[in-house]
Amino acid sequence: MYDTIIIGAGMSGLAAGIRLAHFDRRVCILERHYTIGGLNSFYRMGGRDYDVGLHAVTNFSEKGARHGPLAKLLRQLRLRWDDFKLAPQLGSSIRFSDAELNFGNDIALLEAEIRKQFPGQIDNFRRLVASLLDYDDLDGDDPRFTRSSREVLAETISDPLLREMLLCPLMWYGNARERDMDFGQFCIMFRACYLEGFGRPLKGVRLILKHLVRKFRGLGGELKLRSGVSRIHVENGRAVGVVLDDGTELQARRILSSAGAIETMRLCDDITEVDAARAGQLSFIESVSILDCQPRELGFDRTIVFYNDSPEFHWERPENALCDTRTGVICSPNNYAYAPEEGELPDGVIRITTLANHDRWCELNEPQYRAAKLAQYDRAVEASVRFMPDFRSRVIDTDVFTPKTIRRFTWHDNGAVYGAPDKQLDGSTHLENVFLCGTDQGFVGIVGAIVSGISMANRYCLQDP
Repeated sequence: MYDTIIIGAGMSGLAAGIRLAHFDRRVCILERHYTIGGLNSFYRMGGRDYDVGLHAVTNFSEKGARHGPLAKLLRQLRLRWDDFKLAPQLGSSIRFSDAELNFGNDIALLEAEIRKQFPGQIDNFRRLVASLLDYDDLDGDDPRFTRSSREVLAETISDPLLREMLLCPLMWYGNARERDMDFGQFCIMFRACYLEGFGRPLKGVRLILKHLVRKFRGLGGELKLRSGVSRIHVENGRAVGVVLDDGTELQARRILSSAGAIETMRLCDDITEVDAARAGQLSFIESVSILDCQPRELGFDRTIVFYNDSPEFHWERPENALCDTRTGVICSPNNYAYAPEEGELPDGVIRITTLANHDRWCELNEPQYRAAKLAQYDRAVEASVRFMPDFRSRVIDTDVFTPKTIRRFTWHDNGAVYGAPDKQLDGSTHLENVFLCGTDQGFVGIVGAIVSGISMANRYCLQDP
């Protein structure tokens, strides 16, 4: 009998496991996949390491900082700042067809850019920032959470182009809702991206995962890979345990699931029907280019570029195509301020993310799928070089992962990167001892997911002796 079974060895599940193991709870993390990390995982191919989901760790803070989500999670998990060893970004950009805004890990740069590009909006922008500072991420009763971000921005920022430009990075890095964004999610992501900013370990996500797993196992926690949960067994309104894909039954007093809200409900054997239409629809392809030089040698010194080819930002699943390249994210993991003793990445890397239709990718047979990956890689690169130097002559290797890849690593319906649009901020479900953590609890990104796991473990799993 376990005190807690955790479904999913992603960032939130691992963090929750560490927190519980610190207090001598008997905890087991179950992972269907052969590796850990979920969306924020990694793989090796052709002698090179590839991160699956990591562009940047948001909510950056410098070593020694005592406030903010990163400092909080380090205290709660009893980790050191050096366990993450985040290098700050060099600088990022929002590039639309008619305007550009640069930003970094200091809000003063974005303010200066807005004063220069949109001089009549700087006071409005400052009022917007001031209005966000008292927003409580965990207050599910705050009536502002489900307000339309577009409506709130229209009440504050009168220039429509500036509104679209501010929304673009925040939706790309943490919005499951098509076309609009819950204002609560906007506040969370605004703080994560603009007020705190981006960082990255030189060794990528595997460094963070290594320390999380080492800490969890060192505290006596159990981690079982290739141990997918086929159902959550329910008796008299309570979960009593889980049944694994191979038929093994495990019992627990409570269950914490990072599988997603819809996906978790589907596992419960007291539910006969789940409304699949409530699942998220937004998925991506990621086109990875390995270069024979550092990107800065080509004149590209940006950490991340969020691009959009028109004044209006389109954030929705492409219905009539495999991908939509009108908007995208260009990331170079080379362009961080790594410490001199750390060195730098051995290869130049450009990663391009575009919106994709999960169902259309799944309709392809294997030869069609391989051909489509090549074709969509070319389309993504062609779209990106309108907003950065053309790097195509320097490419020495490529890879592409699609919504099918994301589905395999996360098990989310539709390969939905950010889960379902409707978040359950308190993590509760219809069962009194089954709780959500991670994306569908409302936090996204590496730091957000870890904080979610910690918060839900503290709230629900450490209250009973």
